[in-house]
Amino acid sequence: MNRAILVSGINTEIGKTKLITALAAYWLKYNAHKEIALIKLVQTGHGDLEHYQALFKDQLFTILSPLIFDAPLAPPLAAALEGKSVDLGYLWQVFSHQRETKALVLAEGSGGLGSPITQELVFADLAASWNLATILVAPVQLGVIAQIVANVALARQKGVNILGIVLNCQSHLSQQQIDNWAPRDLIVQLTQTPVIGYFPYLEGDDLDLLVQAAANLDLEYIF
Repeated sequence: MNRAILVSGINTEIGKTKLITALAAYWLKYNAHKEIALIKLVQTGHGDLEHYQALFKDQLFTILSPLIFDAPLAPPLAAALEGKSVDLGYLWQVFSHQRETKALVLAEGSGGLGSPITQELVFADLAASWNLATILVAPVQLGVIAQIVANVALARQKGVNILGIVLNCQSHLSQQQIDNWAPRDLIVQLTQTPVIGYFPYLEGDDLDLLVQAAANLDLEYIF
Protein backbone atom coordinates (compact mmCIF):
# COMPACT_ATOMS: atom_id res chain seq x y z
CA MET A 1 0.00 0.00 0.00
CA ASN A 2 1.30 3.45 -0.91
CA ARG A 3 2.32 5.68 1.99
CA ALA A 4 1.47 9.37 2.36
CA ILE A 5 2.84 11.39 5.28
CA LEU A 6 2.24 15.00 6.26
CA VAL A 7 5.13 16.75 7.99
CA SER A 8 3.54 19.48 10.09
CA GLY A 9 4.52 21.28 13.26
CA ILE A 10 3.60 23.53 16.11
CA ASN A 11 4.48 26.69 14.16
CA THR A 12 6.43 28.03 11.22
CA GLU A 13 10.23 28.02 10.90
CA ILE A 14 10.73 25.13 13.32
CA GLY A 15 12.38 22.48 11.13
CA LYS A 16 9.73 20.87 8.92
CA THR A 17 11.73 21.38 5.74
CA LYS A 18 14.92 20.01 7.25
CA LEU A 19 13.13 16.89 8.47
CA ILE A 20 11.29 16.25 5.23
CA THR A 21 14.49 16.55 3.19
CA ALA A 22 16.22 14.14 5.58
CA LEU A 23 13.41 11.60 5.18
CA ALA A 24 13.52 12.00 1.40
CA ALA A 25 17.31 11.60 1.35
CA TYR A 26 17.04 8.45 3.49
CA TRP A 27 14.36 6.97 1.23
CA LEU A 28 16.39 7.68 -1.90
CA LYS A 29 19.44 5.96 -0.40
CA TYR A 30 17.68 2.80 0.73
CA ASN A 31 14.56 2.60 -1.47
CA ALA A 32 15.71 4.18 -4.72
CA HIS A 33 13.78 1.59 -6.75
CA LYS A 34 10.49 2.83 -5.29
CA GLU A 35 9.08 6.11 -6.61
CA ILE A 36 8.71 9.07 -4.28
CA ALA A 37 6.99 12.47 -4.46
CA LEU A 38 7.94 15.48 -2.37
CA ILE A 39 5.16 18.08 -2.16
CA LYS A 40 4.92 21.50 -0.59
CA LEU A 41 1.13 21.61 -0.45
CA VAL A 42 0.80 25.40 -0.51
CA GLN A 43 3.83 27.63 -0.90
CA THR A 44 3.58 31.26 0.15
CA GLY A 45 6.61 33.35 -0.64
CA HIS A 46 9.70 31.61 -1.93
CA GLY A 47 11.97 29.04 -0.40
CA ASP A 48 10.85 25.49 0.29
CA LEU A 49 10.11 24.31 -3.24
CA GLU A 50 13.28 25.90 -4.58
CA HIS A 51 15.22 24.34 -1.71
CA TYR A 52 13.91 20.87 -2.55
CA GLN A 53 14.77 21.34 -6.20
CA ALA A 54 18.31 22.54 -5.50
CA LEU A 55 19.05 19.83 -2.95
CA PHE A 56 17.77 16.97 -5.09
CA LYS A 57 18.63 18.37 -8.50
CA ASP A 58 20.40 15.17 -9.55
CA GLN A 59 17.61 12.85 -8.40
CA LEU A 60 14.81 11.66 -10.63
CA PHE A 61 11.70 11.97 -8.51
CA THR A 62 8.66 14.21 -8.38
CA ILE A 63 9.01 17.58 -6.62
CA LEU A 64 6.11 20.01 -6.80
CA SER A 65 3.93 22.61 -5.14
CA PRO A 66 0.40 22.69 -6.59
CA LEU A 67 -0.47 26.13 -5.19
CA ILE A 68 2.03 28.99 -5.03
CA PHE A 69 1.36 32.56 -3.87
CA ASP A 70 3.87 35.41 -3.72
CA ALA A 71 3.30 36.87 -0.25
CA PRO A 72 4.93 35.05 2.72
CA LEU A 73 1.67 34.92 4.68
CA ALA A 74 -0.86 32.31 5.73
CA PRO A 75 -2.30 30.72 2.55
CA PRO A 76 -5.78 32.33 2.59
CA LEU A 77 -4.24 35.77 3.21
CA ALA A 78 -1.57 35.34 0.53
CA ALA A 79 -4.19 34.10 -1.94
CA ALA A 80 -6.54 37.02 -1.18
CA LEU A 81 -3.81 39.52 -2.05
CA GLU A 82 -3.83 38.05 -5.57
CA GLY A 83 -7.62 38.03 -5.79
CA LYS A 84 -7.65 34.24 -5.46
CA SER A 85 -8.61 31.56 -2.98
CA VAL A 86 -6.99 28.30 -1.95
CA ASP A 87 -8.47 25.69 -4.31
CA LEU A 88 -8.66 22.56 -2.17
CA GLY A 89 -10.32 20.64 -4.99
CA TYR A 90 -7.33 21.16 -7.25
CA LEU A 91 -4.93 20.49 -4.38
CA TRP A 92 -6.66 17.18 -3.66
CA GLN A 93 -6.59 16.23 -7.35
CA VAL A 94 -2.82 16.73 -7.57
CA PHE A 95 -2.11 15.12 -4.22
CA SER A 96 -4.33 12.07 -4.75
CA HIS A 97 -2.71 11.39 -8.14
CA GLN A 98 0.71 11.33 -6.49
CA ARG A 99 -0.52 9.08 -3.68
CA GLU A 100 -1.95 6.63 -6.22
CA THR A 101 1.17 6.50 -8.37
CA LYS A 102 4.08 6.78 -5.90
CA ALA A 103 5.27 4.38 -3.21
CA LEU A 104 5.77 7.32 -0.84
CA VAL A 105 4.45 10.88 -0.75
CA LEU A 106 6.04 13.30 1.71
CA ALA A 107 3.90 16.42 2.03
CA GLU A 108 4.88 19.57 3.91
CA GLY A 109 2.28 21.87 5.35
CA SER A 110 2.53 25.62 5.90
CA GLY A 111 3.05 26.75 9.48
CA GLY A 112 1.54 24.38 12.01
CA LEU A 113 -1.48 22.12 12.43
CA GLY A 114 -3.46 25.12 13.63
CA SER A 115 -2.42 27.36 10.73
CA PRO A 116 -5.24 28.28 8.32
CA ILE A 117 -5.29 26.74 4.87
CA THR A 118 -8.57 28.46 3.89
CA GLN A 119 -10.81 31.02 5.56
CA GLU A 120 -12.68 28.16 7.26
CA LEU A 121 -10.15 25.33 7.75
CA VAL A 122 -6.78 24.73 9.36
CA PHE A 123 -4.16 22.18 8.30
CA ALA A 124 -5.40 19.75 10.96
CA ASP A 125 -8.75 19.67 9.14
CA LEU A 126 -6.97 18.81 5.92
CA ALA A 127 -4.88 16.07 7.55
CA ALA A 128 -8.00 14.50 9.06
CA SER A 129 -10.20 14.66 5.97
CA TRP A 130 -7.42 13.34 3.70
CA ASN A 131 -6.50 10.62 6.20
CA LEU A 132 -2.90 11.82 6.28
CA ALA A 133 -0.61 10.18 8.80
CA THR A 134 1.17 13.14 10.38
CA ILE A 135 4.54 13.84 11.97
CA LEU A 136 4.52 16.76 14.40
CA VAL A 137 7.77 18.75 14.47
CA ALA A 138 8.60 20.90 17.51
CA PRO A 139 11.74 22.89 18.33
CA VAL A 140 13.77 22.10 21.42
CA GLN A 141 13.32 25.30 23.40
CA LEU A 142 11.93 26.59 26.67
CA GLY A 143 8.13 26.46 26.68
CA VAL A 144 7.78 23.88 23.93
CA ILE A 145 6.08 21.29 26.13
CA ALA A 146 2.92 23.38 26.44
CA GLN A 147 2.87 23.99 22.68
CA ILE A 148 3.24 20.28 21.97
CA VAL A 149 0.44 19.40 24.38
CA ALA A 150 -1.86 21.98 22.76
CA ASN A 151 -1.09 20.76 19.23
CA VAL A 152 -1.63 17.11 20.10
CA ALA A 153 -4.95 18.09 21.71
CA LEU A 154 -5.93 19.89 18.51
CA ALA A 155 -4.95 16.85 16.45
CA ARG A 156 -7.09 14.58 18.63
CA GLN A 157 -10.03 16.98 18.47
CA LYS A 158 -9.84 17.02 14.66
CA GLY A 159 -9.17 13.29 14.30
CA VAL A 160 -5.61 13.52 12.95
CA ASN A 161 -3.48 10.38 13.04
CA ILE A 162 -0.25 11.57 14.69
CA LEU A 163 2.54 9.07 14.00
CA GLY A 164 4.81 10.77 16.49
CA ILE A 165 6.73 13.86 17.48
CA VAL A 166 10.18 14.90 16.24
CA LEU A 167 12.05 17.33 18.49
CA ASN A 168 14.31 19.55 16.39
CA CYS A 169 17.47 21.23 17.65
CA GLN A 170 17.71 24.58 15.87
CA SER A 171 21.13 25.39 17.32
CA HIS A 172 23.96 23.63 19.11
CA LEU A 173 22.48 22.52 22.44
CA SER A 174 23.93 20.69 25.39
CA GLN A 175 22.36 17.43 26.51
CA GLN A 176 21.28 19.19 29.68
CA GLN A 177 19.42 21.85 27.68
CA ILE A 178 17.69 19.17 25.64
CA ASP A 179 16.72 17.21 28.74
CA ASN A 180 15.48 20.32 30.57
CA TRP A 181 13.52 21.91 27.73
CA ALA A 182 12.12 18.88 25.90
CA PRO A 183 12.30 15.78 28.09
CA ARG A 184 11.19 12.80 26.04
CA ASP A 185 9.53 10.78 28.81
CA LEU A 186 7.47 13.71 30.09
CA ILE A 187 6.26 14.63 26.60
CA VAL A 188 5.24 11.03 25.93
CA GLN A 189 3.46 10.83 29.27
CA LEU A 190 1.56 14.09 28.78
CA THR A 191 0.55 13.46 25.17
CA GLN A 192 0.38 9.66 25.00
CA THR A 193 2.18 10.09 21.67
CA PRO A 194 5.53 8.58 20.66
CA VAL A 195 8.56 10.84 20.43
CA ILE A 196 10.22 9.56 17.26
CA GLY A 197 13.50 11.18 18.20
CA TYR A 198 15.63 14.29 18.38
CA PHE A 199 16.78 15.82 15.10
CA PRO A 200 20.28 17.29 15.44
CA TYR A 201 21.34 20.79 14.47
CA LEU A 202 22.88 20.62 11.00
CA GLU A 203 24.69 23.46 9.29
CA GLY A 204 23.97 23.30 5.59
CA ASP A 205 22.34 20.45 3.73
CA ASP A 206 24.86 17.68 3.24
CA LEU A 207 22.88 14.69 1.97
CA ASP A 208 24.96 12.14 3.87
CA LEU A 209 24.40 14.02 7.15
CA LEU A 210 20.68 14.26 6.42
CA VAL A 211 20.53 10.49 5.83
CA GLN A 212 22.40 9.88 9.09
CA ALA A 213 20.06 12.20 11.01
CA ALA A 214 17.03 10.39 9.63
CA ALA A 215 18.57 6.99 10.42
CA ASN A 216 18.84 7.98 14.09
CA LEU A 217 15.08 8.48 14.35
CA ASP A 218 12.70 5.65 15.23
CA LEU A 219 11.78 5.13 11.58
CA GLU A 220 9.47 2.19 12.27
CA TYR A 221 6.89 4.81 13.27
CA ILE A 222 7.26 6.51 9.88
CA PHE A 223 7.97 3.97 7.14
